[in-house]
Amino acid sequence: MLPARTYSVSIACDWRALYERIYRPEFFPEWASGLSDSELHEEGDQWLADGPEGPIRIRFTPHNAHGVMDHWVDVGGGSTVHIPLRVIQNDDGAEVMLTLFRQPGMDDEKFAADIKWINRDLLALKTLIERTAN
Repeated sequence: MLPARTYSVSIACDWRALYERIYRPEFFPEWASGLSDSELHEEGDQWLADGPEGPIRIRFTPHNAHGVMDHWVDVGGGSTVHIPLRVIQNDDGAEVMLTLFRQPGMDDEKFAADIKWINRDLLALKTLIERTAN
């Protein structure tokens, strides 16, 4: 089993409305910095993008009633990274939770950098949603 950590952000928005706004792959570049400089292109059941370390393929969970936004990133060389992402109800708002799995061979420095990156992206999502809701 891979070591894992889950990070979350509370967003002042109904969880279902939030999910409906952000579940589409085309919305990810607006807040996910690893995709911000890339346009996603759909190819079959996958999306192609330019990631920070080169071209990537991403497969997203289909739209659902449960707030599940998991995605699988094929970074090449036969390596695929699963990224569980959920939108859940938090009273009259929402909690967005992302689980980071420490990949085999990932050193402490790279894992710490990924943790900072995830938290920065979650805060960017919160800011984007709450700023446009007012």
